[in-house]
Amino acid sequence: MSSKVQIVFSDVQHGHATYIKTPNNKHIVIDLGIGDFSGMNKAFSPLRHLKYNFGVQQLDYVIITHPHLDHIDDILNFDALSPKVFNRPRQITNAEVMREEEIIKTIRNQDRPKFEKYCEINDRYIHPVRETDNPDNPDNFGGMKIISFIPTTCSHNNFNNHSIVSIVEFAEIKVVIPGDNEACSFEELMKYESFKASVKDSDVLLAPHHGRENGYHNDFVNLVNPRLTVVSDGRFCDTSANGRYSQKSRGIKVIKGNVTSSERKCLTTNSDGEVCVMFGYKDDMSRFLSVNIL
Repeated sequence: MSSKVQIVFSDVQHGHATYIKTPNNKHIVIDLGIGDFSGMNKAFSPLRHLKYNFGVQQLDYVIITHPHLDHIDDILNFDALSPKVFNRPRQITNAEVMREEEIIKTIRNQDRPKFEKYCEINDRYIHPVRETDNPDNPDNFGGMKIISFIPTTCSHNNFNNHSIVSIVEFAEIKVVIPGDNEACSFEELMKYESFKASVKDSDVLLAPHHGRENGYHNDFVNLVNPRLTVVSDGRFCDTSANGRYSQKSRGIKVIKGNVTSSERKCLTTNSDGEVCVMFGYKDDMSRFLSVNIL
């Protein structure tokens, strides 16, 4: 059995899509953005890419941090990989998803089926999870932990503040993957000792809300104390906080194209492309963490 975790942050325009391969070859996806900057292919589907280019026939776990279009754009391909377990902020109702003011104002006819599909899946995944599929049991993922925290107390007028925050941990290395969380949700989560302990002194942080200023929470970032921050953003990002993340990140060697390496503190998918993080144990059981931009 492999002794490493692989995490890929895709360059899906101004959206988010992360793929995780566990030490025992289980497959996890967090958010369903689409597109490929490097290939100039706005319709690129990460789910179809997993199935037809990497032979992934079934996903073991899917997390949608919150139901905004840039996080569910690939959802019409959801059933092609028959996910075993589906997690989402259950406190957001289907009625709220379909009547949200932002969606009503901006939705295009071709996008409406994506929200309808989300609601259909939300209604379908209601049965108890089998113990052998339970993502809360690290044994099911080869010893890899994935812990999720869901803020619930903020106003439903802003779905961003209901985004799930997930922490992936293996070999004492941690990666923190929020959604589009803003101040209200961080203020709630930072009250919980379990949350603070889970994110404290992590190695990689995905910047909340695509690196925007309204997703930057100073106390949270100080607690995470990342070696590297990854920003999943598009070409144009208003109110970018990338500079602040660089100041707060400790730095790590990043390999580009398996050829050159340099010390980096912040990577962005729009300028650096796809980011691949691998960590775990070497043959001599020493721990390792490597970051490649592809």
